[in-house]
Amino acid sequence: MQNQRTRRIEEEIRKSLSRIMLEQVKDPRVGELVSIVRVELTKDLSFAKIHVSIFGDEMEKANAMQGLIKASGYMRKELGAELKIRHVPKIQFKLDSSIEHSIAIAGIFKKLSQNKPEDTNDPS
Repeated sequence: MQNQRTRRIEEEIRKSLSRIMLEQVKDPRVGELVSIVRVELTKDLSFAKIHVSIFGDEMEKANAMQGLIKASGYMRKELGAELKIRHVPKIQFKLDSSIEHSIAIAGIFKKLSQNKPEDTNDPS
């Protein structure tokens, strides 16, 4: 079970990295198309798995992931300065496709509801 301190640190990391990606990272592959879904810290706080959602096709996603990996050292340094923490966790990015799955499922439900026969009260 995760304690409250760890959850608070994860949320602070998420907010700070989101801001750093938008405002400070100059790599054009990283920007408005990338959003941080959640952050998972290890128990000893030495590693942070950053789950990201990337809007675009497979090539754009691959390019954005390469940009994130390339900028991870810079983002880690900025994160340490912003949060004023002595030991900044090592950052690992992981593509999260849960939003795309949710959209696909919603589309399926919409199609099913459109194909549903009209319910009539006529007992004939």
